[in-house]
Order: sequence, then C-alpha cells, then structure tokens
Amino acid sequence: MAEEREKPGARESAGDEPLSEAFWAVARRLREMSQETLAPWDISPSHLRALRVLKRYGTMRLSELSDHLHIAPRSATEVVDALESRGLVQRRPDPADRRATLVEVTGDGAAILAAIRAARGTEAERVFGRLSAADRADLARILRVLQD
Repeated sequence: MAEEREKPGARESAGDEPLSEAFWAVARRLREMSQETLAPWDISPSHLRALRVLKRYGTMRLSELSDHLHIAPRSATEVVDALESRGLVQRRPDPADRRATLVEVTGDGAAILAAIRAARGTEAERVFGRLSAADRADLARILRVLQD
C-alpha cells in the first residue's frame, strides 16, 4: 500500500501561517480604513496617538509624552510642533521647573479627537459589525490575551 503524502501546503493550512496571514490582512484593512478616516482632518496616525495620550493623561512634559509614545524626545518635539502649528496642542512653562515645558490639548484638539472617535466608531462597526456579539466578545478576549 502506498504511503499517503500530504498535499503541499496542507500542513501550513492546519498551522499558524494562514491564521497570521488572515490577521495581517485584517490589520492592513483596518490601517487603510483608519488612514481614510483621518484624511478629512489631515492628521497622521502618530499625531493622533499623541493627541490621545495627552487627552487621556492630561498635561505633561515632552519627555513624558515621548515615553508614553515610545519615541525619541526629538520625535516628540516634532509631533508637538506640528500639532501646535494647527492649534491642537499648546505649550506652557512648567511652574515646577522653568527649564521644562508642559504640553496640553487645546479645545480644538479635543473637538477633533471627539470627531475622529465618532468616525472611527463607525469605521469599526463596518468591520466588526458583521460579527455576532458573542464573536466580538471572544475576539476581544483573545486579543487581550495576545497583547499580554
């Protein structure tokens, strides 16, 4: 009796490779949708991350912002420069250390964040709305496990 041979790729389809490919395909789609969503506000993903950190944690020094964003202090300065030029954040002296500068979200920055959050909610609903509530809960649980 001849040995049964696996079809090429059969082992792959049972393993992690197709799962990772599916994951990256969804991640690419989400990234593309995110860029489309941000386009009306002319906000880059890195600028949005900085605004979100500042809104969530409040006024902070540039060094703290760079730590939260996991970027070099010089890069944080460039991000803040760009946001400040649009009136979305403002700098002010740190009353505890006159050599340091604090950064905070302005009213315009907060308004743009709220508008983007609403648009992203619609975007997420387009993608994840096809899943049942149970599937969404399972996916959220699985993603939390993978984050750790």
